[in-house]
Amino acid sequence: MSDLPRKAVVRTAKLAALPLGFAGRATLGLGKRLGGRPAEEVTAELQQRTADQLFATLGSLKGGAMKFGQALSVFEAALPEEVAGPYRAALTKLQEAAPPMPAASVHAALAERLGSDWRDLFQEFEDKPAAAASIGQVHRAVWHDGRTVAVKVQYPGAGAALLSDLTQLGRVARLIGPLIPGLDVKPLINELRNRVTEELDYALEAQAQRVHAEEFADDWDISVPRVVAQGDQVLVTEWMEGIPLSEVISDGTREQRDRAGQLLARFLFAGPARTGLLHADPHPGNFRLLVDEGPAEGWRLGVLDFGTVDRLPEGLPLPIGTALRMALSDDAAGVLDMLRQEGFVKPGISLDPAAVLDYLLPIIEPAAVDDFHFTRSWMRAQAARVGDPRSPAYALGRQLNLPPSYLLIHRVTLSTIGVLCQLDANAQLRAELLEWLPGFAESEDWVGA
Repeated sequence: MSDLPRKAVVRTAKLAALPLGFAGRATLGLGKRLGGRPAEEVTAELQQRTADQLFATLGSLKGGAMKFGQALSVFEAALPEEVAGPYRAALTKLQEAAPPMPAASVHAALAERLGSDWRDLFQEFEDKPAAAASIGQVHRAVWHDGRTVAVKVQYPGAGAALLSDLTQLGRVARLIGPLIPGLDVKPLINELRNRVTEELDYALEAQAQRVHAEEFADDWDISVPRVVAQGDQVLVTEWMEGIPLSEVISDGTREQRDRAGQLLARFLFAGPARTGLLHADPHPGNFRLLVDEGPAEGWRLGVLDFGTVDRLPEGLPLPIGTALRMALSDDAAGVLDMLRQEGFVKPGISLDPAAVLDYLLPIIEPAAVDDFHFTRSWMRAQAARVGDPRSPAYALGRQLNLPPSYLLIHRVTLSTIGVLCQLDANAQLRAELLEWLPGFAESEDWVGA
């Protein structure tokens, strides 16, 4: 495919075909079962075909379709295991790669955005992309001063494609939602749509990356590539080697999993505290584990792609840490009061403080112990608990509200926990909270915003 399909009617037709394809395969499966094939065999075959179609459609369309697939992929740990297998491989492919834009299109885009003499900026430029993502693809090159760099080129028509895709996906959200128990897909799509303009602006991305690169320049644990140059829809940064987190998830050693998990948790909370920015796209394709020959304690986490950030000048909101601390101290009344003042419980909604605490405690278990093993089974249990209409937690959860100011923080936190469970990591989350989360380690009472 030479470019993003630009005509909305073409993209809409492809996305609309997803639920039709699901329904068609279900009908075919019924016929096969009636014909005598074992139900388990037919179900496995249908799930694999559905996963293949999902990847082929979302990946080839790029744009908002692929971005939605990447956002969804971090939640596969919540799927029941009999369903997760076929989807896992298809969705995690979206974390690292997609069908690339041909070299001729890349050259034309660089000539338009950097000038006809763009090749003079590079000693070498690899036409084959090193990675292809939702709105752009990355090429490895050698800058004119000899540095190895990553050249991120935005797909022509990416903005229109993003908006078109996310609008169409919003219409079929109710069909996709059941894939992930406990996850409301529609707000996720709406939030992605609201971030379109910001993510398309490479000047904003370069600014956010410069802030992080400067703050973590001499850090022992986190590494961020420096920005080399930035132009309209082109971003050049230092190249970063390392093991993609998607590979650690699929084939990593125990040491790699635990170290990657610990550093990912650290960056989630240390990033906003130190930069005033929250990296808001935590799928595994945006992280590298920088391994050397020394002990695991010396390995670092490389962080890429700052196209989506949440601006938090004071760091993560004080009420988050305060509420966690009060919940772990069994202060049910204090937690409910805080939830009301922050807008998580709307006026007129009557809730039992003890029931609210019962709802929260299993979710915040990783913050209650010194070391926690994040597993897919734990994630699945939480998703089932809050997503099962027969569960008391489901009924209570539907009475809670998510204030707009917390929406992105909520998604990033949930996504990061999803990746930790994919990693099967042992991590000391509580230690990171004590050091970096405002309010968690403090003893004074919270008095409201």
